[in-house]
Amino acid sequence: MEFPFPVIKRRQLLKTGLMTSGFLGLQRALGQATTTAGQQGRLCDGYGPLIADPDGIIDLPEGFSYKVISRRGARMSDGFNVPGQPDGMAAFEGKDGRITLVRNHELGLGSSAWGPQPHAKSFPDRVPVYDGGTEEEICYPGGTTHLIYNPETELVEKEYLSLVGTDRNCAGGPTPWGSWITCEEPEFLTEGRGVRHGWCFEVKADVEGVQEPVPLTGLGRFRHEAIAVDPNTGIVFLTEDRHEGLFYRFVPLEKGNLQAGGQLQALAIEGQASVDSRNWLQPTIAEGKPVTAKWIDLEQPESPNDDLRFRGAQAGATLFARGEGCWWGDGEVWFCCTNGGPNRRGQLFRLRPEDDGGSLELYLQPTASDLLTNGDNLTIAHNGDVVIAEDRGDRQCSLHGVTSEGKLYKIASNRLNSSELAGVCYAPDGQTLFVNIQNPGLTLAIVGPWGSRKG
Repeated sequence: MEFPFPVIKRRQLLKTGLMTSGFLGLQRALGQATTTAGQQGRLCDGYGPLIADPDGIIDLPEGFSYKVISRRGARMSDGFNVPGQPDGMAAFEGKDGRITLVRNHELGLGSSAWGPQPHAKSFPDRVPVYDGGTEEEICYPGGTTHLIYNPETELVEKEYLSLVGTDRNCAGGPTPWGSWITCEEPEFLTEGRGVRHGWCFEVKADVEGVQEPVPLTGLGRFRHEAIAVDPNTGIVFLTEDRHEGLFYRFVPLEKGNLQAGGQLQALAIEGQASVDSRNWLQPTIAEGKPVTAKWIDLEQPESPNDDLRFRGAQAGATLFARGEGCWWGDGEVWFCCTNGGPNRRGQLFRLRPEDDGGSLELYLQPTASDLLTNGDNLTIAHNGDVVIAEDRGDRQCSLHGVTSEGKLYKIASNRLNSSELAGVCYAPDGQTLFVNIQNPGLTLAIVGPWGSRKG
């Protein structure tokens, strides 16, 4: 199959260093600043300077505090241990003032975060397992957990498995009807042992125990990262974590019922076929200049040959460089592409959707600043700020806030190690911020004077 764009192979990435490059800063806020003095003019006070955590876990501004509410390996309410590699999350309103936190675990075969790898026989017959293998094979260890959190006491009252037997549940997103869409991001999609992976699964927030794992095949089979749902239409927008990925939407036949089927589509630019938005070799899409989007129907979304993105590109879809974080804002979808741009430092796109297309804007394409590096998960605060979690891999990762005026400030920094921060999300009332330190597997709840941010 002839592909209209250069396909970057893993060996090439290791040689060129693209595996560690990523979404880097908000250029509209930073301009082309290359000096510390230039960067300082683009900052705002935010919540003030960070204070070193005496316990060595996470630095926060004055007046803020955190509590570790979950740790990998601890015994949960259902008798199982907390799995490791916590990643994407969302918080839902629970009963009697409680918060239900639904959390992914980015575990694949060979992961050590469970300790000994589980077998299907590790679980009672009442527990539905998506891919438990045989008695000789280990169970796929990915999935989700639920935490029932009391913000008054700052205690987790229940914690339990809610999805079992899936592969590398990376991110996902909440739905307006009270569920979490968890997304698989398999390393390999053309290999396996009989049960296919690379799907999205829906996990209800208000159900206790392990839920029946039913793949949402209409949402496509690929290396999923995150989703966002338009609350007005029920349309699901999806990112793909590939170096030659697409940006998708799923138009359901029934709003709120993704199992009923629908049409998977890929985004394209009106009047320009197969645009390479990565801007690696030449500027093909300009920053700050919205273009008209359209959508291309995709056939055979289950993609047994892992060629969905290739077929979409041949049909005219736009190419994106490793789509990751995705969140619904005020009538718009925000998503970042980790290694887009001429320096492979990343891009941030904003889509304002309409029935037949909408407006797509390359909102930010950083080139020089290292104030914010390798943005991954993102969310929207109650005051409208974009909050971005870093996944640097080489040094301390932080949470950054971005105001509507394009000013940046730090909310927190990982003092424990160089692990990524993941799963950033707010409680429904906006008063608690949850975040994971993926290794060694901690979930934190952060509280403080969120209304005191200075511009």
